[in-house]
Amino acid sequence: MNLKNASILVIDDDTDVLTAVRLLLKTEAADVVTEKNPENMRSILSKRSFDLILLDMNFNSSINTGNEGLFWLRKIKEFGSTAAVIMITAYGDIDLAVRSLKEGAADFVVKPWHNERLITTIKDALRKNDPKRNGGKEESSDSVIGSELLGESEVMRDIFFKIEKIAPTDANILILGENGTGKDLIAKAIHQHSLRAEKPYIKVDVGALTETLFESELFGHKKGAFTDAREDRVGRFESGNGGTLFLDEIGNISLHQQAKLLTVLQNRMVTRLGANQATPIDIRLICATNVPLTELANENKFRKDLIYRINTVEIMVPPLRKREDDIILLARHFDRIYTNKYMKPQHDFDSKAIEKLKSYHYPGNVRELQYTIERAVIMAEGDVLQAKDLIFSPIETVQPQADEPQELKLSTIEKNAILKVIEKHNGNISKAAKELGLTRTALYRRLSKYDI
Repeated sequence: MNLKNASILVIDDDTDVLTAVRLLLKTEAADVVTEKNPENMRSILSKRSFDLILLDMNFNSSINTGNEGLFWLRKIKEFGSTAAVIMITAYGDIDLAVRSLKEGAADFVVKPWHNERLITTIKDALRKNDPKRNGGKEESSDSVIGSELLGESEVMRDIFFKIEKIAPTDANILILGENGTGKDLIAKAIHQHSLRAEKPYIKVDVGALTETLFESELFGHKKGAFTDAREDRVGRFESGNGGTLFLDEIGNISLHQQAKLLTVLQNRMVTRLGANQATPIDIRLICATNVPLTELANENKFRKDLIYRINTVEIMVPPLRKREDDIILLARHFDRIYTNKYMKPQHDFDSKAIEKLKSYHYPGNVRELQYTIERAVIMAEGDVLQAKDLIFSPIETVQPQADEPQELKLSTIEKNAILKVIEKHNGNISKAAKELGLTRTALYRRLSKYDI
């Protein structure tokens, strides 16, 4: 179906939205009808048919279900309409909008939208709803996000779809999940599918920045601002201007750092250390943390007003143990990577190796699986990986029994203490270093020293 020949019904109780859509589509579509009250839909649809319906998800009507959009979506189907339905939603209702797709909506758009993006979405929905297209066969809804971000499980399919929908917006994203789940890959995929894809993508591990380095690294400094400031330096906010700034481990920054960051996000201006002139910035912000959101919301640890700033849309990345369908897919993927890297033939996995991979609980998530397969590729003989070739992380060491003699060497005590604290914090190096009274750099040196 060509948009030029399409008739479109727009249902929204916001007259500004109705006016904006009508003006946008009046030269693009054959006919545009607008309606404020969704309860008039039955009457409208009984008199004529439409090729596409733009339907808001929230109404101030006599129907009060908490998710009026889903209610009226079902009603459209009950009325016998074959129109493609595109839901209109706000950032906070993304999860509800994704659910609407499972109930038959063709797509959704997020307020405020880019006009070009809205028209593209409408054209795609009309094309997919055309019974003449491909003999009436539907195209696969799967989207390939990237060669590094893989998954066939239901939870990953939901994440891929969410990335596809939110990437073209400028919504701030908070990615939550355990260490090693691939939060950085998701952030990169969002940037690559955004309207800023050709602009800079800047990643900063803010959890590793000391109080003294935080402002200089993020906001920049002028020559002479402090002892070692021998020249002017552009901060990460300015470096990422026009593009995407990814702040990793944001849950680990101090309250003082949070206040500085909040000021910049509110004003969209940065002032370099030692400077008086503020510089405007235009960045799309993506943050990630392995700290649960409920813990972040504790005002003693993280400012709620900052959470609201960084969490326009939230993506929860599941641990690998909850993605059993993806384990073998990822294992084969890593095998291809490392057999190419080390110039070895690709491996098959025997049945016991597959069983071992599926039954393990992966405290280190995808990262642990990756390193496990790399070790196996290096050490294995032949072109079949066996269960004995798969050696998981030494962090999961078995504690000695009470009647076994304890090793009292200082180095062994230190190694065991490090292992215990890292396990306690689920692999969070920043928290482990803090409890051990070490810097992250010092802890990394010890991890290397003890081959952890």
